[in-house]
Amino acid sequence: MCGVIGIVGQRNVNQSLYDGLIVLQHRGQDAAGIVTDDNGQLSMRKDNGFVRDVFRAQHMFRLQGKMGIGHVRYPTAGCSSSAEAQPFYVNSPYGIALAHNGNLTNANELKKDVYRDDLRHINTNSDTEILLNVFAHELQSIGKLKLNEDDIFKAVEGVHRRCRGGYAAVAMIAGYGVVGFRDPNGIRPIVFGKRETDKGTEYIIASESVVVDTLGFELIRDIEPGEAVVIDSTGNLHTRQCAKNAVLTPCIFEYVYFARPDSIIDGISVYKARLRMGEFLAKKIKTEMPDHDIDVVIPIPDTSRTSALRLSNKLRVKYREGFVKNRYIGRTFIMPGQQQRKKSVRQKLNAIGLEFKGKNVLLVDDSIVRGTTSREIIQMARDAGAKKVYFASAAPPVRYANVYGIDMPSVKELVGHGQDVDQICKEIGADWLVYQDLDDLIAAASQGNKKIKNFDISVFDGTYVTGDVTAEYLDGLETLRGDQNKLKQKENAGEKENEMAIYNGA
Repeated sequence: MCGVIGIVGQRNVNQSLYDGLIVLQHRGQDAAGIVTDDNGQLSMRKDNGFVRDVFRAQHMFRLQGKMGIGHVRYPTAGCSSSAEAQPFYVNSPYGIALAHNGNLTNANELKKDVYRDDLRHINTNSDTEILLNVFAHELQSIGKLKLNEDDIFKAVEGVHRRCRGGYAAVAMIAGYGVVGFRDPNGIRPIVFGKRETDKGTEYIIASESVVVDTLGFELIRDIEPGEAVVIDSTGNLHTRQCAKNAVLTPCIFEYVYFARPDSIIDGISVYKARLRMGEFLAKKIKTEMPDHDIDVVIPIPDTSRTSALRLSNKLRVKYREGFVKNRYIGRTFIMPGQQQRKKSVRQKLNAIGLEFKGKNVLLVDDSIVRGTTSREIIQMARDAGAKKVYFASAAPPVRYANVYGIDMPSVKELVGHGQDVDQICKEIGADWLVYQDLDDLIAAASQGNKKIKNFDISVFDGTYVTGDVTAEYLDGLETLRGDQNKLKQKENAGEKENEMAIYNGA
């Protein structure tokens, strides 16, 4: 889960790119980067850290140009090193920078092909660098000095033929323009929009519609599965379907947790989907605990608030904000290391004692992944004086690995893997635990867009929509994602400054 943005404007786009990345900060807090194009001269700044920390005034001054792309990252493949911050750049052909959100399931195979057949060197463990080099090779194979949109669409067709997995990418070709494209299953989200200025039309491509709204653009639509959008430097927009048998199968976890509630993804309001999740969950609670003794419903901020509010209304139980959140602590879901997550939960949330003391409390969260956060929060509620602590998850049990760009932990670290609800309840320390049914979750999302027949629900049912995920692949992923391996990678990663200027050789 990362965030991407690309803009072709009529004036310097550095500030708009920065502002867009701030809006996308929830999608990645590990690293950030921007590349701009000033009449063919590319300038880049990227490093580990929050957007506000990576970009200072001196960096923004150097990021000149009327078009550019940006990225916020948390590590999905490779280690948490500034060497793997995006965007990536290759100088041949033309000078191309690329950033992407997702994960290539055939990255290892592609890496060998890129070296053996394309004669290209991959310098990091990031699959983004592989995706960039595949795209670059497909463009180079066309063999033209001056590109047009047909050439770019042909290159994207080549990318779709060779690459597997979930990916939503923005690329910038020096002196030419910005390209956005999406995998043939449309697993990861990406949209585009436009705004009219006194100097002409400007275009934007971004991971979520909230960026389009915040920056004053008008949303045109989502990029379709397998489709590419090309915006040249003079502001001409071109779109084309570049994949055969493309089928929209968006990741349902976007609606559960990742996306901001004010975004619309594939025609579905994230906010309304979460309201419906609360309705379905309330219905299940009434069925399983018709004579419940819940005194108060308390959300675990922030993503569960919408579901919890609708749930409390349907149960006719008081809704209260029982936790105060420290907004300067990152999302614990994406933090490596059990001890670090445990410590961060206590730093991130503090209980308001009067909302808990002497009450039977229903805590509502969007999902339960490792169970570490849930266990800590339940203990906080008890420490604050709660008589009983019930727990509700707006999503079903997370039991399987995600391979399409969500850095889920090792399957062995998933509290839902190999355990039933009673066992999970005991492990997290709740008095009672209720999960959303998978059919209800699908219904909550699909009501927003009846045209979507299927979602990627692999973390819940273990079915992978790309059809290429083998037991061998999952075993390798299990090794890569183990907490101890992640920590070792982080310790061994050589941190270095990645600010540089790239000059066109013409």
